[in-house]
Amino acid sequence: MRKGGIILLDKKQDITSMASDNYIKKLMGTKKVGHSGTLDPFATGLLPVFVDDALKVMRYTDGYDKGYSCVVKFGERTDTQDLQGQVIGGRMPSDDEIKAMEANDFQEIRNAFEQIKAMKEQVPPMYSAKKINGVKAYDLARKGIEVELKAAPITIYNLDVDYIRVEDGAIYAKFDVECSKGTYIRKICDDLGEITGFGAHAISLRRTKCGPFRVEDAHTEEELKAMSESGVNFLVDPVLALGHMPRLEVSAKTFAAIKLGKKTPAPEGVEYDVKYAAFYGDQLAAVLYKSDEENGKTVMRIERMLASDV
Repeated sequence: MRKGGIILLDKKQDITSMASDNYIKKLMGTKKVGHSGTLDPFATGLLPVFVDDALKVMRYTDGYDKGYSCVVKFGERTDTQDLQGQVIGGRMPSDDEIKAMEANDFQEIRNAFEQIKAMKEQVPPMYSAKKINGVKAYDLARKGIEVELKAAPITIYNLDVDYIRVEDGAIYAKFDVECSKGTYIRKICDDLGEITGFGAHAISLRRTKCGPFRVEDAHTEEELKAMSESGVNFLVDPVLALGHMPRLEVSAKTFAAIKLGKKTPAPEGVEYDVKYAAFYGDQLAAVLYKSDEENGKTVMRIERMLASDV
């Protein structure tokens, strides 16, 4: 790949992911910028931003698993399922209920989390970027248009409750979750409220993981600006974004053919319906896939050219 790379941005609160892209455009002096995995405006944390030629690999990050840290408040349900929405229901627990729950270490709430862990599908929230006939759900919601969203399969790999405590008569819980693409943490909070009967919504949300990337390696806008002014390289190699993809080593002859856009013979052992990151030494050539020819032979076709001198 000729130029560019991935910037691991630690997104600040109350700005959109698109606004983060715009900041990177100005910082890097380029219009070729895009992010993987949109974060809600109220959310903070890891936002991988792809710059210039790194955009070629961004499509292969769509299926990344994610990790989040969230604080949920019990007692109020909101229309957006977070603290920025309007309260539309819920019930604050009474003092006696709180004392009873404290006595058994909030077992009722812990049981609700256990039910969440077992979830295999989830209905996306109306206030989300989920598209319905090409229109984002939150645009419809803001216009007061109600539509029925279908449940989608999800996987909760891990969910740990950090704490459950009482503040100002309300119950708060902090949890860390690792989950599949398309899992909405705000919806998890709303479901927790429904299971317990109190209603609930997210009051803070921070993304900690996105595929191979971690928030510990991310930088704030201010840090990126200072690093840029000091000449410090903060770009991550786009090759790392393909770490989940099987690596296919190719010969010099095959590499030369790939750079010309030609299909090449399929080596033994490659499988159908699998995408391969093809390398010649340390040079990334292309993303390839196995295909049949009319003459009965199998070849590797180019899905995405990534050779640096093309």
